[in-house]
Amino acid sequence: MPERPFDPIPTRHSLLNRLKDWGDQTSWQDFFDTYWRLIYKVAVKAGLTDTEAQEVVQETVITVANKIVEFKTDPARGSFSAWLMQTTRWRIADQFRKRQAGLSSTPGGDTPALQGEDTGLTDAINRVPDPAGVRLETVWNEEWEKNLTAAALEQVKSQVSPRQFQMFDLHVLQNLSVRDTARTLQVRVASVYMAKYRISRMLKKEVQKLQKKMF
Repeated sequence: MPERPFDPIPTRHSLLNRLKDWGDQTSWQDFFDTYWRLIYKVAVKAGLTDTEAQEVVQETVITVANKIVEFKTDPARGSFSAWLMQTTRWRIADQFRKRQAGLSSTPGGDTPALQGEDTGLTDAINRVPDPAGVRLETVWNEEWEKNLTAAALEQVKSQVSPRQFQMFDLHVLQNLSVRDTARTLQVRVASVYMAKYRISRMLKKEVQKLQKKMF
């Protein structure tokens, strides 16, 4: 029996089915909140500017809206995340083509400055990770893990006191030593350890909860 294709970003089939209803604004907002940072960061890492990356997000979401009816939530036909990766990759390539077309249409043709300048646009297009390749998949998965952790962290932040989160932020997230954290915030060393222990456990549980929610 063939193995079930691995989906690095499991997406609820119920959500995908609801997205086929364009009038379901709640589900579309859920989709956007889940994926926009992922798409944006992958676009930036591919070499696009902030504005270009934002266009990639917009165009990718529009493509999903137009094509979601055709997507079958059957693992044997490929995962949704792989489909979204491929869609994102082509929207990134579109932005590189637009950039190159803009330079080509500059009035007066090639200027001395452009002739002597290596813009690297052709190479940049060629460097856009192939949707089936390891590079894009690696970047995609790395960014998803970061997004998942960030979302879990926001949930945990709302459940603890500002001072506790501050201790966790300085010591764990910003790598400040326990003693320096205690000295900076004028708290006991034991309090820093307790904040680290408590919030780390809460964060782990929240990540697991979000992972289950995404199926």
